[in-house]
Amino acid sequence: MRKAEVTRKTKETDIALRLAVDGVGTANIQTGVGFFNHMLELFTVHGMLDLELTCKGDTEVDAHHSVEDVGIALGGAFKTALGEKRGIARFAQRVVPMDECVALVAVDWSGRPYLCFEDKLEGKVGEFDMELVEEFLRAFSTHAGLNIYVKLLRGGNRHHEAEAIFKALALCVRDAVKIVSDRVPSSKGMLE
Repeated sequence: MRKAEVTRKTKETDIALRLAVDGVGTANIQTGVGFFNHMLELFTVHGMLDLELTCKGDTEVDAHHSVEDVGIALGGAFKTALGEKRGIARFAQRVVPMDECVALVAVDWSGRPYLCFEDKLEGKVGEFDMELVEEFLRAFSTHAGLNIYVKLLRGGNRHHEAEAIFKALALCVRDAVKIVSDRVPSSKGMLE
């Protein structure tokens, strides 16, 4: 199984993370940010990953540092677990509805980070600032070495917008890391 453990401790956050890429969708997540826990649980279940995650962050300031640093840690865990990415499908795209909302996500596990997030999410869901969805994705993309393209094809309820994005991302991750051959999926012979 492709696995990784990551710890990250700064003045703002203290994170312990255990990831199994080839999991069954088991989530044990405590970030101190309720809505973010919910999104990461969706990501884990639909991505068919196993994820244990604790984050103690300066949520008395706001959730920004916790959300961003979890993205950094999770991206790093994927980078470690996938290694040279031998045999992975590499590319994936999904369109996912969530009631009135629809999200399109596409990924390329090229080793080169890039986030294209076409829509600005605004407002709050509970105490969660919706702009933090983009911050999480940017940190995750950067530290996983992953291209991510996100487009809301139809917006609506803020909770549903975020849920559609996280579910679509989860399905893309599941598809892109699937083993489909015994070679590195690149004409260069390596992914960096």
